Amino acid sequence: MQMRKLGNTLEVSAIGLGCMGMTSNYGPPADKRQMIDLMHAAVDRGVNFFDTAEVYGPYSNEELVGEALLPFKGRVVIATKFGFDLSPDPTQPRGGRNSTPQRIRAVAEASLKRLQIDTIDLLYQHRVDPSVPIEDVAGAVKDLIAQGKVRHFGMSEAAAATIRRAHAVQPVAAVQSEYSLFYRDPEVDLLPTLEELGIGFVPFSPLGAGFLTGTMNADTRFDSSDFRSRVPRLAPEALEANMALVDLLQGVASAKGATPAQVALAWLLAKKPWIVPIPGTTKLHRMDENLGALDVTLGVEDVRAIDAQAAKIQVSGDRLPEAVLKMTGL
Repeated sequence: MQMRKLGNTLEVSAIGLGCMGMTSNYGPPADKRQMIDLMHAAVDRGVNFFDTAEVYGPYSNEELVGEALLPFKGRVVIATKFGFDLSPDPTQPRGGRNSTPQRIRAVAEASLKRLQIDTIDLLYQHRVDPSVPIEDVAGAVKDLIAQGKVRHFGMSEAAAATIRRAHAVQPVAAVQSEYSLFYRDPEVDLLPTLEELGIGFVPFSPLGAGFLTGTMNADTRFDSSDFRSRVPRLAPEALEANMALVDLLQGVASAKGATPAQVALAWLLAKKPWIVPIPGTTKLHRMDENLGALDVTLGVEDVRAIDAQAAKIQVSGDRLPEAVLKMTGL
């Protein structure tokens, strides 16, 4: 397995595994035993970087990841997140953002128990809380690091200026935000800032919520329990317009003897040596396909050609529902 470093010190597999969809957001929860087997298979293949959050479920995703990875304690890197108010009743919707130091400490303690670990390897602020100074957030995580409860601090969907302020208080090891050929905004301000500060980047939805795999078309429909049913860029009319991106990937894939998903991931890996995508899946064959991206070589000219062609394609529809977009710190 190829390895990469986040923040110069945190070494992880070049491709991680996003675990959210195993319990939430992509329809009904998957079979627990199958998901445990899938995570074990990931470890067998050299994957050591697993992404979860208390809000996934809520809580059930951390519990699943904790149980599955307990046999590999000390051998894997588990990332989780704080940042929301959650009702103790799992049937009730989550509340708003909450990154008060008190809330951060409480979430860390609860996550440690659910994950069955002694230290959280990477603790992200899930979304920036406009009511709490980012310096206070970074300071709270700094205290947890000093106490040995957290190893590294991360941020998600944060603006470059906010990251700078946080980094000045407690070095940020990694930033997690959406990035793929389907959404390239991070290239403007975020990536240059991360490179300057020596911060790693962990793209979520590196396959565009499945769109860049080439398995969707204008007739694709999602279950009402699948968040993609509310994503504007995945609405029927947008899907049809956005297929040009898949056609681009398919053309490169044919030339490389690869799949569109593999090319989409290889493109991310070729962008910077400190980018570590975390595609999620509930299927072993899809995980193996994703890991196959490590064997796809895209040279500088390949990346330039893909970028040039992609720049001519106007993506239709917002990447997230309006209410969710408002929660980002971008």
